[in-house]
Order: sequence, then C-alpha cells, then structure tokens
Amino acid sequence: MAADVIRIAVLGSTGSVGEQALDVVRGLPDRLRVVALAAGGNIARLREQVREFAPAAVSARAGVEADAFRDALHASHPDIAWQPLEEIAVRDDVDVVLVATSGLAGLAPVLAALRAGKAVAIANKEALVVGGPAVRAALEAGRARGAELRPVDSEHSAIWQCLWGEPPEGIDRLILTASGGAFRDADARTLDAVTPEQALRHPTWRMGPKVTIDSATLFNKGLETIEARWLFDVPLARIDVLLHRESVVHSLVQFRDGSVKAQLGEPDMRLPIQVALTYPDRADARPAPPLDLAARGALHFAAIDLARYPALAVALEAGRRDDTTAAAICGADDAAVEHFLAGRCRFIDIARLLARALEAHEPVRTADLDAFLEAEAWGRQYVNAAVVAGVGA
Repeated sequence: MAADVIRIAVLGSTGSVGEQALDVVRGLPDRLRVVALAAGGNIARLREQVREFAPAAVSARAGVEADAFRDALHASHPDIAWQPLEEIAVRDDVDVVLVATSGLAGLAPVLAALRAGKAVAIANKEALVVGGPAVRAALEAGRARGAELRPVDSEHSAIWQCLWGEPPEGIDRLILTASGGAFRDADARTLDAVTPEQALRHPTWRMGPKVTIDSATLFNKGLETIEARWLFDVPLARIDVLLHRESVVHSLVQFRDGSVKAQLGEPDMRLPIQVALTYPDRADARPAPPLDLAARGALHFAAIDLARYPALAVALEAGRRDDTTAAAICGADDAAVEHFLAGRCRFIDIARLLARALEAHEPVRTADLDAFLEAEAWGRQYVNAAVVAGVGA
C-alpha cells in the first residue's frame, strides 16, 4: 500500500534550511506536498516558490514589497490564503510544520503547532534557547493529540536517531560534534583582523550568515548544548562537545553500560531534513551522497580548547545558570553578529561583548516566558549600546 502523503508547512522557506527542505520535497514528489510557505523579506524568491509549489497558504514579513505581493496574489489566486505564522502552524491540512525561521519569529508558531498536536520539525535555535521551558510545556500539552518535536539540525538529528528505540533511563551522556568553524586552523593572533567574508567561508557546511558566524566563534555549540537539554530532557552537565573537523560523525550518545552510538553521513543538511519530514519512515530517496568511509580514510577528534573559543565558554556558562541568562546571551549574540557583519565591530569583539553581557545581566529564575523574552531583548539592547559607545572594540 502506498504511503500517505505528508503535508508540510515551511516557515522560513527562502532561507538556507528552507531552500534545502524544498529540495527534499522535489526528490519525494509523491510523498511530500507543500501546503504553506512563509518567508522573511525575500519576496522575489517567495514568488518563485509559490509559482512552483502552489501552496494553499502564504506568509511574509510585513513591508511594502510583501504587501504588494499579497495584493497581487489575492487578485490572481483568491483561493490562496495569506495568514500569519501562528495560523499557518495550526492549519487542519498541515501534518508537519518545518520551522526554519531565524530569531524569535519561530517561537510563537512552534508553541501554537505543538499545542494543536502537530509534528514540529525544528531548525530554530532561539525558540529552544529562549523559550525552552515553554516549548516543553506546549509539547506535553499537545502530546495526546499527536504533538512531536523533531530536530532538524544535523547534531540533534544524529542524537535523535541514536535514541530511536532506546529507553531514556539508559542515557549517560550526549556528545555533540563541532567542526571548529572557519578559523579552526588560524593563528589566534590574527583573528582581530579577519573580515566577515573570511568568517563566512565555513569549511564543510552550507548555512546562513548568522549560523556560519556562530560556527566560527563556536557560540552555536553552546546554543546547541542548551537546545539538546530541552529536546532530549537531559541535564546540561551530561552534554559534551567534541571537536571533529570532518563533520562526518554528526553526534554520539553514550549509554550507561558504556556503549556508544553515533550517526554518520556526509555534511549535507538535506538528509536530516528528510528524516524529520518522513519520520518514522526512512524514504527511499537519497538527498545526499552516501558516505564512503574508505574514501574518507580517517576521522579526527579532539577536545575543545575553550580559551580559543571564548564565545562557547560564555554560552556554556549562561546555560549552566538555569535562569534568564541564556536568553540574554542569545539576544546579545544576535546583535553582536549583526554588528560584525556590518563592519561595526571586529570578530574578536563578539566574544568580548558576550562576556560583558554575561557579567552585566541581572538574572531571573522563573518559568515565565515573558521574562525570557525580556532578557533576550535586554541582551540585544546591551550590545547595541556597547557598540555605539565603543565598548569591546
């Protein structure tokens, strides 16, 4: 019997993960159908996607170009709904909501989709780092109606796949791997002069600008450690980070009897995206080249030098505090990366600004989502003010 068609909403369809998700759909035309597309400001690309996939619903960040596209769409295709993200996330004709938006734009639709009993394939770090307790609560509230949280990032997807069929009480440690980013082999004394263009040349992955810079500072691994805590309900103290330059072993799980499972594959986001969309089945399509270990020859691992990656040290410390600090540092990093990409601060200033924000933040220990959102906004404002004042440079 033919498998049921899986109806998906792609939030963040014009970004790196969103585009790769649509590549996966193209490879499984009889299995996956795009019901909704939502984008940020790239209206030209969204227009092309709507033409190709003919979704039932569309959304875009408000603006002159988006408003013009909405009006033109209503005139030419009155059957296509223009809806906010939260409404798209709970549509009756959507089975899986892929959340690939950047920043906190993904948090509200994640919460809405989970409460409505949807499967959420999540590739949005901020939603879990800032709203982790709220996401877990929404998952529990919607679980009886079928709510699922399916990780899309390669590291979390690897852990998730290693845990299939394993009882939670058998887990000892989660081990996330890190490539080391664009400057893993650079002389640390030269990092004060690197350009955004250099920082955006990731050695193995094709990602958006923000994630690529976070990979160069390794701040992303701190966020992923915090994400893993909320995704898998494992304490931060039992989550490690391991340097692995080839990005072939995407992550590992160590069990209480000492056994270790790892998930391997070529560094290509399309495979974890496909796994998240078709779970619990493994589709016949191969969205990425299969791994040839003989051709690879050797894989390398090493401990992380936190002195070389001070942004990671800040993120890990923020996560350990188990309060609003991680949310504040998340907002601070968003602002710091934006300033670096715009040429307003140096690469090494990113970690310095984060360290200052860590020291300055007045934490609140709470489960109130608004407090976490306020802390995230505080982090942005703190860094913006610091850059204007020349602090950290």
